[in-house]
Amino acid sequence: MTDSSDSSAPSTAPHADRPVYVIGGGPGGLAAAYALRARGIRAVVLERSDRVGASWRGHYDRLRLHTTRRLSALPGLPMPRRFGRWVARDDVVRYLEKYGEHHQLEIVTGVEVSRVERTADGTGWLLRASGGRELTGGAVVVATGHNHTPRVPDWPGRDTYSGEFLHASAYRNPGPYAGRDVLVVGVGNTGAEIAVDLVEGGAARVRLAVRTAPHIVRRSTAGWAAQYTGVLCRRLPVALVDRLARPLARLSVPDLSAHGLPRPDTGLYSRVNEGSIPVQDVGLIDAVRRGRVEVVAAVDGFEDGKVVLADGSRIEPDAVIAATGYVRALEGLVGHLGVLDPRGRPSVHGAHTPPGAPGLYFTGFTNPISGMFRELGIDAERIAKAIARSGGAGGDGHGISRLPG
Repeated sequence: MTDSSDSSAPSTAPHADRPVYVIGGGPGGLAAAYALRARGIRAVVLERSDRVGASWRGHYDRLRLHTTRRLSALPGLPMPRRFGRWVARDDVVRYLEKYGEHHQLEIVTGVEVSRVERTADGTGWLLRASGGRELTGGAVVVATGHNHTPRVPDWPGRDTYSGEFLHASAYRNPGPYAGRDVLVVGVGNTGAEIAVDLVEGGAARVRLAVRTAPHIVRRSTAGWAAQYTGVLCRRLPVALVDRLARPLARLSVPDLSAHGLPRPDTGLYSRVNEGSIPVQDVGLIDAVRRGRVEVVAAVDGFEDGKVVLADGSRIEPDAVIAATGYVRALEGLVGHLGVLDPRGRPSVHGAHTPPGAPGLYFTGFTNPISGMFRELGIDAERIAKAIARSGGAGGDGHGISRLPG
């Protein structure tokens, strides 16, 4: 591994000495770099922070993978058994650090890429990075992450709200909220888990603002992880999975309609395809049934120091935590290349490259029910195979740097 003082990434490079640049030192970027290295291709990981796994380091303390240890390992290195079945945040960080060291990956930290362009001759890619760097690569893998930039809705009155307000990305643990009234906005996995964390950590009152009732699944039933079902369903028709999921949900998850969480009208897999992953239960069901987490209407805005809800009511919590997700923030990096869909997501991922952008790959911008880490590993192998076969942006097999020996 190297750091920001490393000078192995020159500002210019002949056609025969152009590495594959991997933008992002998270699990997707590291897996792609390993898969390329395993095929004798030089890959340089560019990480904007000072260490790999930056997004994982910033997650809340109690976070654990909702996927099993065995199915979350990246290619070439199993996760240690001592991590347990559901791997904790700090162990994920340790694993990512070890992964880079074990595979002797070439990682340059402290370098942020702001723009990716085709080279003037069309045979490679030019990366404009911090410090005035201009790096030329034979191919580029964008792995900046699904959770890149916190998203906060443009609620009316938000700018003048004087109460304590933070995005979930800034939440660490329930300590500062003991004995306080807290509103959590958003019922994805993050919002659900933070609400439970607050209850268990001694918050006096916890309310959860919900706009659309989520699908809730048990993380594990009689030892069978929800991820296993996700893997089995990955390639099945959406309508079939929707039909199968309904009776299973009735058997495994109680009806919470009386508590403000009715069963969703739309199918589980249909919602997944719209970008809404089921909430894995880590205590939310019990907390809602016991009244320890109160479900309230969605937030519509802020007014006179109060939170205005969609049902017209106004509440005045001590703190508001917005678990409202993230945006990919790829517009400045690659938006000018015409490779993003209307929602700002890459139009392709994995081994596919966008039309008119040969040698440009994306990984980690989907959130599959079969497990993010598992799919990142699969994508890494496919991307490396595609690059080895095509030879990068030029497509002639001669534009990519090879490792010695």
